[in-house]
Amino acid sequence: MGRLLRNFFLFLLLVLPSTINFLNTGGCQNGLAMAEDADPVEGEEEEATVETDDGASEEAGTVETESAVSDKGEEEDDDDEKPLSASPFADTYILFIKPVTSTELPAGKPVRILVGFTNIGKNDFTVDTMEASLRYPQDFSFYIQNFTTVRYNQAIEPKRQASFEYEFIPNEALHARPFGLVVNINYQDAEGNFYQTAVFNETVNIVETDEGLDGETFFLYVFLAAVIVLILVGAQQLLASFGRKTRTVKPRVTVELGTEKNDVDYEWLPKEILQEMNRSPRRGTPKVSPRKRRQNKRFTGAGEE
Repeated sequence: MGRLLRNFFLFLLLVLPSTINFLNTGGCQNGLAMAEDADPVEGEEEEATVETDDGASEEAGTVETESAVSDKGEEEDDDDEKPLSASPFADTYILFIKPVTSTELPAGKPVRILVGFTNIGKNDFTVDTMEASLRYPQDFSFYIQNFTTVRYNQAIEPKRQASFEYEFIPNEALHARPFGLVVNINYQDAEGNFYQTAVFNETVNIVETDEGLDGETFFLYVFLAAVIVLILVGAQQLLASFGRKTRTVKPRVTVELGTEKNDVDYEWLPKEILQEMNRSPRRGTPKVSPRKRRQNKRFTGAGEE
């Protein structure tokens, strides 16, 4: 059994490489055959697409017409995207009513302007709309704030003029900074051509208004009043303390007691006078202690004897 197994394994080792090579060569031939079969099919497709010279010219014509149509469409898009220009037969001017100056505009307050339009041509003009916007001063293509577009639809005959009022309010958060202000008026002529004129295109300063008393200013005034009151109270207390010190510190005054001393000798006085002094002491007379009184009585008794 062991020999049979060994012989079988040896047979497999000998046969397997040859079978593998055979299979590989057969697969390549099959692949080449499939490729060769595929080539004429592709050629047939190409021959099917290729037509006579007339057909080729027709196809080329269709391609050219399609390209021409696409070019025309692009040109129309470019014409639509072109910015509108001003008409040479229209004359415009602007006047600031509130505020009068155009360099400083109040933040959060309405700004009123008056735009004049004069038709110096021979055809009628129709003023459609007017719009305004605040823009970045370094790049006017960057919008900061857009204002309302006002529609007029006012027809202006040749050699006639008209005035249009426009009002806008700058945002309160835009104060203390310069911005570009652009005011455009849109109009069209009798033939339907649209025009746009920038009646104002300059840099302005948005300033904070001083009218009224806002909350910040009110609290500032209250704070200043409280500080002033505290300063006055402190000054009063300081002056009062200095006054107390001047009152308490006084120069020492020497008082002579005179006869108020208890060691005065009253023996030389008569008896009647001493008795009178002891019975009804007057105001201002020296007070005699009880011990002195007894001594005086003793002395007076000895004198009577």
